[in-house]
Amino acid sequence: MASWAFLAIAAAAIPRPAFAAEPAAKPFAGDVPVLHEEAAAAGIDHTYGGPWEFFVGGGGAAFDCNDDRFPDVFLAGGKGEGTVYVNRSQAGGRLAFETVPQDLDPKDLEDVTGAYPIDIDQDGRQDLVLLRVGGNILLKGLAECRFEKANFSWAFDGGRAWTTAFSAIFEPGNRYPTLAFGNYVDRAAPGSPWGTCADNVLIRPKSSDERDGRADPAAAMQGAGAPTGKPGGAQAPDYSEPFALSPGYCALSMLFTDWDHSGEPSLRITNDRQYYRGGEEQLWRVEPGRAPRPYRKADGWQHLSIWGMGIAEGDVDNDGYPDYALTSMGDTKLQFLDREFEDSPTYRDEAYQRGATAHRPYVHDAGKPSTGWHAGFADFNNDTQLDLFIAKGNVEAMPDFAAYDPDNLLMGGFDGRFTEVGEEAGIALPTKGRGALIADFNLDGAMDLLVVNRGQKASLFRNLGGRADFGERPLGNFVEVKLSQKDGNRDAIGARLAVKIGAKTLNRTIQVGGGHASGTAGFVHVGLGTAERAEIRVQWPDGEWSHPYRVFADNFVLIDRGADAARYWYPDADRPEPPTAETTAQSDTLQGQDGRAGSAIAPARR
Repeated sequence: MASWAFLAIAAAAIPRPAFAAEPAAKPFAGDVPVLHEEAAAAGIDHTYGGPWEFFVGGGGAAFDCNDDRFPDVFLAGGKGEGTVYVNRSQAGGRLAFETVPQDLDPKDLEDVTGAYPIDIDQDGRQDLVLLRVGGNILLKGLAECRFEKANFSWAFDGGRAWTTAFSAIFEPGNRYPTLAFGNYVDRAAPGSPWGTCADNVLIRPKSSDERDGRADPAAAMQGAGAPTGKPGGAQAPDYSEPFALSPGYCALSMLFTDWDHSGEPSLRITNDRQYYRGGEEQLWRVEPGRAPRPYRKADGWQHLSIWGMGIAEGDVDNDGYPDYALTSMGDTKLQFLDREFEDSPTYRDEAYQRGATAHRPYVHDAGKPSTGWHAGFADFNNDTQLDLFIAKGNVEAMPDFAAYDPDNLLMGGFDGRFTEVGEEAGIALPTKGRGALIADFNLDGAMDLLVVNRGQKASLFRNLGGRADFGERPLGNFVEVKLSQKDGNRDAIGARLAVKIGAKTLNRTIQVGGGHASGTAGFVHVGLGTAERAEIRVQWPDGEWSHPYRVFADNFVLIDRGADAARYWYPDADRPEPPTAETTAQSDTLQGQDGRAGSAIAPARR
C-alpha cells in the first residue's frame, strides 16, 4: 500500500508538460524494417518487477561471454533474480537463447536495476557491473558465460544506495577503468523522497604506487590458481577510494562523452526533476589527476530541468561532434552543440524541427503525454542515417500520462528529420518499456532489438529486412567493426570510428554507459547503404589516428591497433541448430521468410 500511496502523490505532483504539436510528418520514404517479436520462441522468458524502487531501472547487457562473438544477454529482474542467456542463434537465422545457471548467491542477482558489460580487469573477458537497490556488485567474467563476485578481490564497496546509472572510461595512464555510478533517491534521508537525491560516485583505480605493490587480495589469500583469472601475485583493480559527485540530482542515466573533442571525456548526467530541489541536468569535467567539478553557467552550461530518464549519443548531422537524445516525461530533447559559443558546452534543442519530440503516443492517442526511458541511436535499415529508438511506458499507473504508450522507432531521413514508424515496424505493443538492447543478435548485418518491460515479459524483435508488398526485402549494406589494442583498455573504450563511403563520413564512438540501465559491448554496426566498399580510420583513445583500412561491405571486421590491414571474421555457417523446441514447421516458416538461415554473410545483402 505504501508504494501505491507514494505513486498517487507523485502523479498528483507532476505538472503536465506543455508543448506545441509538431508539423504533420510525411510518410517515410526509405525502407521500414520489419521487427518480428519472437521472445517466447527464442527462449527469452523474463520479467522485470517489484515494488516502487523498481518503477525505474529495468535494464540488461548484451555482450559475448563464451568467445563465439554472438551477443549473449544478462537481464535484470528487479525484485526477482537476474538471468544470463547464452546466444544459440544461427548466423542469419532465427533467434535462440538458453539460460546459464550461475554459481552465485541468488541474493546477489536480486534487487538489480540494470547492468553494463566491461572488461574491468583486462583479462580479455567481459565482466558485468550490476546496479542494485542496496549495494552494487562487480561480477568477473569466467569461461562459458559464468561469473564470480569480485567486490572483495577488486576492493570495491558496492555501497547501500539505490543505483540507476553507470558509465566508465579509461583515463590516461590507467590500466583499469574509472567507474561512475549514478544514484537515485536517498531512501533513508528525512523527508524522502522529496528533495533527498543521493550523491553520485566516481571511483578511480588506485595506481601501483598507491597500492604499495599489494597483490591481488584473493590470490594472496587463496594462493596461485585461485579463480581470479590472474597469475598468483598479479595486480588486480583496486577501487577502494570512491569520490562523491555532489550534489546529486536523482540520476537515471550517465555517459562519459568527449563533447568537444578535447580528448578528455566529461561525464554527462540526466536527472529526474520529480525529486530534486534546485537541480538540473549536469556535465562534470573529469580531468586526469584532478577532482571532478561540474560545468557552471559561467562555463556556458545552460540550465535544463527535465524528467531525465535516458541518454543516447550519436552524430546525427555527421559534423564529427556528438549529438544527444534525452528522454523525459513528455517531449524528448535532441541537442546539438552550438558552434557559435567556442569551447563552451552550449547546446540547442532541435527535436521539434527534426520531428523527434515523441511527446505523445502515435497510436491510440488519448491526448496524454508519453513517458520515455531508454534511448539508443542505430541504423535499423542500413541506409547510412542514424535512427532513434525510445522505450516507452507509464511509470506504473499515473493517470495524467498515457497508459497505452508504445515504444518509438524514429527513422532518420536524408533531410535531417525523423519519421515515426513504430506501428509499421511491428513494435507498437501495450507494454511498459524500460531498458533496451540494440544488437545484431544473429549476426546478419541487421540490428535487432530486446526491450525489458516492467511487470511484463521482455520483448525480442528480429529484424527481417525492409517491408515490401510481397513480405520483406533486403536492407542496405553494412560493416561491423571490433577494435582491440594491447597494454590496457583492450576494447579501446573512448575510440572513435570514422567510416567513409564516397564523400560521406559516418562516425561512431566506443562507449560504456547511457541508455536506461542497459549497455552493450562487441561489434560496432554501421549501415553503408548501396556502398560496396568503405574506408575506416580509427582515432584511438589516446588521440592517435590510424591509417585508412579499406574493406568490402557486408563483412565483420577486426582491427588491431598497429596492424597493417584489417581482418575479416565470418560467423560459423556450420553452427549447430539451436537446441530448442522451436525446430518445427513454424520456425522453418520464419526462416523461409528471410532466406538467411545459416548463411555466414547474408547472400541477399551482397
